[in-house]
Amino acid sequence: MQTALKQYLVVTGNYWAFTLTDGALRMLVLLHFYKLGYSPLEIASLFVFYELFGVLTNLFGGWLGARIGLNKTMNIGLFLQIAALSMVLVPAELLIVPWVMAAQALSGVAKDLNKMSAKSSIKLLVPQDSQSKLYQWIAILTGSKNALKGVGFFIGGFLLTQIGFQGAVATMAGALALVWLLSLVLLKKDLGKSSYKPKFKDMLSKSGPINLLSAARLFLFGARDLWFVIALPLFLAQQLAWSQQAIGTFLALWIIGYGLVQSLAPFITGKSSGKVPGRWAAVGWAFALCLIPALLAKLLPLPFPTETLLVSVLLLFGAVFAVNSSLHSYLIVSYAKTDGVSLDVGFYYMANAMGRLIGTVLSGYLYQTQGLETCLFWSSGFILATVLLSCFLPKAKEVSLR
Repeated sequence: MQTALKQYLVVTGNYWAFTLTDGALRMLVLLHFYKLGYSPLEIASLFVFYELFGVLTNLFGGWLGARIGLNKTMNIGLFLQIAALSMVLVPAELLIVPWVMAAQALSGVAKDLNKMSAKSSIKLLVPQDSQSKLYQWIAILTGSKNALKGVGFFIGGFLLTQIGFQGAVATMAGALALVWLLSLVLLKKDLGKSSYKPKFKDMLSKSGPINLLSAARLFLFGARDLWFVIALPLFLAQQLAWSQQAIGTFLALWIIGYGLVQSLAPFITGKSSGKVPGRWAAVGWAFALCLIPALLAKLLPLPFPTETLLVSVLLLFGAVFAVNSSLHSYLIVSYAKTDGVSLDVGFYYMANAMGRLIGTVLSGYLYQTQGLETCLFWSSGFILATVLLSCFLPKAKEVSLR
C-alpha cells in the first residue's frame, strides 16, 4: 500500500495541476469572448469541439490506455494541454473562432485522457476486497479535482483582469510544463497496461450495469451543463449586472464547495451503516436533485430577491449534485473489470462527455431563445431520466466498509 499511496499522490498531483489550467482556460475564454460581444450561442459553439473531442477521446483513450499503459496516456494528456494553451498565445487579431475551437478541441482531448487515466489507475492501486478504500480514494480524487477547478475559475477571472488574456495563458502553460516533466520521471511505467491486446470492438462495453450507469451519467451531466455552463454566467452578467471578477469568484467558490462535498460523499451516503452504496442510493440522490432546478424555475418569476434566491438554490443544487457525481464515480470503478479497466472507465466517461456536449449546446440555444427558466426545466427533465435509468442498476454488494 505504501507504493500504491505514492503513485496515488503522483496521479492526484497531475490531475490537480491539469484541472487548475482547465478551469482557468474555460473561464478565460467565456469571459474574454463575452467582453468582445459574442452571443450566448456563439460562446457555446467555442466549447462544442472541447466536448465533442472529449467523447471521442474517452472511447479511444480507454482502448489506448489498456494497450500502452495509463502512465503514458496521462502524460500525453498533460502535453496536449500545454499545446492547447500555446495555441491561444497568438496575437489578438488571429484569435478567431475557428482557431479557438481547434484549441478547445485539443484541450478536450487532453482533459479526458488525463481524467480517464487518473480514475482508471485508482482501480489498480486499491485491493479488490477493500471497496471502502476504493470509494474514499475516488471521492477524494474527484472532490479535490473539482475544488481545484473552482480555484481555476477564480484564477482565470483574476488573471484576466490583472495581466490580460495572453499573460494568463502563458503563465499557465509554463507551470504545467514543469508538472509534465516531473510526471515523466515519477509516474510508474506500464500502470494499467492490459495483459492482452484489446481490439477496437472491445471499446464498446457489453456490460449491462456499465451501459446503464453510462446512460444515467450522460443525463446527469447534461442536466448540470444545461444551465450552469453558459446560461448561468451570462444571466449573472446580463440580468444581474455582475462584473467578470464577481462571476469568476462566485463560480469558483461554488465549485470549490461542490468539490469538498464530493470528498465527503462516503460519509454522507452512509459509511456508518457498514455498507457500500448501490442502486437505491443512486435513485434516491438523483430524485432529490431532480426537484431542485424545477423549483428554482418556478420561483424565479415570483417577487423574491433574485440574487438571494439564485445563490441559495445554487448552493443546494451543488451539494446534492456533488453526492450524485461522487457516487457515480465510485460505481463505475467498482463495476469495471480490473484487466483493461480503462476500457470500461473510458466508455463511461465518453457518455459523460456526450452529456456535457448536449448540455452545453442546449444551454446556449435555450438561454438565447427562451431564457434561464427553460434551461432549468430541461435540466430537471434530464435528471428524471437519470432517476429512471438508475432504477435498473444492480443492488449494492454486501461488502463491509473498512
